Amino acid sequence: MTERNNLFRKHPKTRFIAAHFGWHANDLAKAAQMLDQFPNVVTEVGAILYDLGRQPRAAHDFFVKYQDRILFGKDAFEPSEYPYYWRVFETKDEYFDYYRNYHAFWKLYGMDLPDEVLKKLYYGNALRVVKGLPQDGWPSQTSTRASSTAK
Repeated sequence: MTERNNLFRKHPKTRFIAAHFGWHANDLAKAAQMLDQFPNVVTEVGAILYDLGRQPRAAHDFFVKYQDRILFGKDAFEPSEYPYYWRVFETKDEYFDYYRNYHAFWKLYGMDLPDEVLKKLYYGNALRVVKGLPQDGWPSQTSTRASSTAK
């Protein structure tokens, strides 16, 4: 982590994406410290859903505060896993199973993020941060909720 942070510090004009929440999803205070210390860093949510879903109120507040600095990401394209992400990010659901038994043995809870935060998380931040992405063809500015049945 020290070497990574030194790299962030040494190159303040370079935009870095700290994968897997910079390995701080289990400690949102450390994740906040990283983002506060390095304005050139954004993070993404691949492979850390189980950490967010066990601290939904703190995660909700973190996502609201740092809504311009978080990208949606996954390690693999596995369509069956997306409903779990939507359920954690979009609902107030309580005490439901995680989709893999080797990452987490605890239950998850929904964060109930506002639509404006969801738009940034799902595509808005990526359009701004990752140069060269097509800027058209994205959902309208109405709702981004994936499905009313996921609630």
